[in-house]
Amino acid sequence: MENSFGSHSVLELNNKNYEYYKLDAIDNDKVKLLPYSLKILLENLLRFEDGINITKEDILAVVNWEPKAKPSKEISFTPARVILQDFTGVPAVVDLAAMRNAVINLGGEANSINPLSPAELVIDHSVQVDNYAKSDALTLNNEIEFNRNEERYSFLKWGQNAFENFKVVPPNTGIVHQVNLEYLSRVTFDKKIDDRHVIYPDTVVGTDSHTTMINGLGILGWGVGGIEAEAAMLGQPITMLIPQVIGFKLTGKLREGTTATDLVLTVTEILREKGVVGKFVEFFGNGLDELPLADRATLGNMSPEFGSTCAIFPIDNETLRYLELSGRDKEHIELIKTYSKAQGLWRDKDQPDANYSDLVELDMSSVEPSIAGPKRPQDRIPLKEAHLTFEQHLKSAIKDRESDGKIDINIGNDAFLMKDGALLIAAITSCTNTSNPAVMIAAGLLANNAIKSGLKTKPWVKTSLAPGSKVVTDYLKKAKLNEALDQLGFQTVGYGCTTCIGNSGPLMTEVSKGVHDSELIGCSILSGNRNFEGRIHPQVQMNFLASPPLVVAYAIAGNMQHNLTEEPLGKDQKGNDVYLKDIWPTQKDVSDTLMSSINSDMFSSSYNSVFDGDENWNNINTSTGEIYSWDETSTYVKHPPYFEGMTLSPDPINDIKSARVLALLGDSVTTDHISPAGGIAKDSPAADYLRNQGIHEQDFNSYGSRRGNHEVMMRGTFANIRLRNKLAPGTEGGWTNHQPSNQKMTIFEAANQYKKDQIPLIILAGSEYGTGSSRDWAAKGTLLLGVKAVIAKSYERIHRSNLIGMGVLPLQFKNNEDAEFHGLNGTEEYTVSDHIDPNNKMAVVTAKSPSGEIKEFETQIRIDTPKERDYFEHGGILQFVLRQIVSSK
Repeated sequence: MENSFGSHSVLELNNKNYEYYKLDAIDNDKVKLLPYSLKILLENLLRFEDGINITKEDILAVVNWEPKAKPSKEISFTPARVILQDFTGVPAVVDLAAMRNAVINLGGEANSINPLSPAELVIDHSVQVDNYAKSDALTLNNEIEFNRNEERYSFLKWGQNAFENFKVVPPNTGIVHQVNLEYLSRVTFDKKIDDRHVIYPDTVVGTDSHTTMINGLGILGWGVGGIEAEAAMLGQPITMLIPQVIGFKLTGKLREGTTATDLVLTVTEILREKGVVGKFVEFFGNGLDELPLADRATLGNMSPEFGSTCAIFPIDNETLRYLELSGRDKEHIELIKTYSKAQGLWRDKDQPDANYSDLVELDMSSVEPSIAGPKRPQDRIPLKEAHLTFEQHLKSAIKDRESDGKIDINIGNDAFLMKDGALLIAAITSCTNTSNPAVMIAAGLLANNAIKSGLKTKPWVKTSLAPGSKVVTDYLKKAKLNEALDQLGFQTVGYGCTTCIGNSGPLMTEVSKGVHDSELIGCSILSGNRNFEGRIHPQVQMNFLASPPLVVAYAIAGNMQHNLTEEPLGKDQKGNDVYLKDIWPTQKDVSDTLMSSINSDMFSSSYNSVFDGDENWNNINTSTGEIYSWDETSTYVKHPPYFEGMTLSPDPINDIKSARVLALLGDSVTTDHISPAGGIAKDSPAADYLRNQGIHEQDFNSYGSRRGNHEVMMRGTFANIRLRNKLAPGTEGGWTNHQPSNQKMTIFEAANQYKKDQIPLIILAGSEYGTGSSRDWAAKGTLLLGVKAVIAKSYERIHRSNLIGMGVLPLQFKNNEDAEFHGLNGTEEYTVSDHIDPNNKMAVVTAKSPSGEIKEFETQIRIDTPKERDYFEHGGILQFVLRQIVSSK
């Protein structure tokens, strides 16, 4: 390593010497005015300067950063660790296992495929809400989870034993981002090398877009695709352009009756409208003094929803208070404080503002109670207008319906009228809010007040509580609020993501039948971060995000047409109307309960054996050895085809000729649309495959749980029940019209036919293509269907990167252009050229219509950095890394 600026230094604390890389060794007048996040990047470059991958010029580029300039300078970023969850983690470990096979075939050694820095996987995405509103729901759901996923869990246990630096947090522990916040995060790394201590900022990339939750602790991190995370685990730095940084100044404080959820929905609306995709967002200002760390984590968590790469806070006294509360080592907390102050990473009140690319300001006292929906997190709705907004959406949803949207259903011995807007699901779910004690206590207090007033939840509402860690259960029990939540049906159903990722489980049979028979427009209300179409449940057409106390209130109301701010929720024992304001807890109520109910011992006891697992986990058998023994009969874990026939030299890139359009899509197509995570429809190509393998319908599980099997996942690509392909008008789901036959068939069937005919494929799409989750299967499935290029109006950051990581060419229409602008309808034959030369910024697309008319237009090549060009030319990032590893030996 080089040390061009003499930054390598020693910090003394408690009679120990700690080596570190001083930021003020360069030009301190410039460095001290850099945004906090860029100081973290600068330290990373100083520490890894080698004169090859990271040069003196790279370091000076950050020091001399021009806030207003369009990003153009590529740098390398080496995260301190990688974090994974099981839906994305299983395919990552599958890829690593397959890479061990491939590296041997290329003449290398199996153990050269091994994480070089800590990689921690939390199993949280598999538990489903099969049972609810009963005292043993948690036990029953855990039993079902282990029965469904034993094969996957056995594979992960093999990985934990086969790879160094790889640990697994077993099921029934918590949600990855909350476990990361409460336990796994270091804030400042203290790495022992021989007898030396080297300290540096904790940085992380994760295989989940909400990895940004850790930004609340002052840790720079963001979500990446699984393939990019795998490369990072193997020592490959992440390449990026030095970003623009948006400063978000917070002033004032939240007023009575509002929550951190209302704040984050407001910020999401503001920043999505501002346009921050590919940018860093950094919060600053004296308003931070009024923002507990849990609120900061909530804001960081929803960074993907407003589109930024990260949404970070600096380190200050509130950071240390939270670390003490969560049971961190006192000596390490002192080290964090001393190091942060020495590096200019510490925040004091009224300190000078950093230089930012642009500024946004929000007085938090202006925030009002809100929800968001019905299908995008950025579509904030003031609570007082929620019923009116729903009615507007309802009109368009029922314009072609013949029924009146009402039905009488019998539940037990009672009859009920269910109508449009019925809340079929009310879920306190997701680390976004269950990590925040204030909103969880508020939900419990509201439930307690509701019980005292004689209120009940409506019988058709499927209620659930899925905390992000067992600490939540501990403080709710100590406050005796779990009893009220239980009485309203919010029993704990699992420690995992559940409803937020679509693991909502089945509806009550009577409710499901009633919705189907009446074509009723059903809704969900959840304390999650995503509400995309088709994500929560197949029979739920509108999804709304809300704070945990509002979730409870809406479960009592039972319908989105209910005006919570003006109409009573019910009557008390004396026949008096009870309104939301009557049961809403005050900030003092919440604060007093928090002070008496939560302590550091709860965190310590919850995490003292976090990697051990319960009896279910420890009873799972697993194989051993550094090479995985693939089971050809497995429907969960299959050897992937990415490295078949691979040689040490990549194949040359060619023009794409005579390509057909597999799908012509509109705006805001999410990775959920491209690669759903939820249930496998009984009439889908994936279901047909599973039946042919002898799997019964009740054992289909979910797409997310079968991501270790490419046969299932490529059949599930573009199979979302709410996908609308303009090439197959009048359809919804994974349908297309094969060209030139114009025959309607599933997207998978069409892709198979094109593959037999050796016809390459492209996708045409609108703006924000690939928004949402970081799932790499949205790119993997695209590749396996035979797609060579995607042409979109704009991309979400992670999906564009994932496409390149799989060797798929991302092209972007020029400003204000799209398929409609060029008069394209998807029936044309396409040729793509001029993308072979790495110096070209534009590719030429030629479209030939069935009548012979030819249209030619330029598109921007969205390969943004030289390293991305390397990945693309090698056919993908993993192929590039494999060749690098073998060549280096």
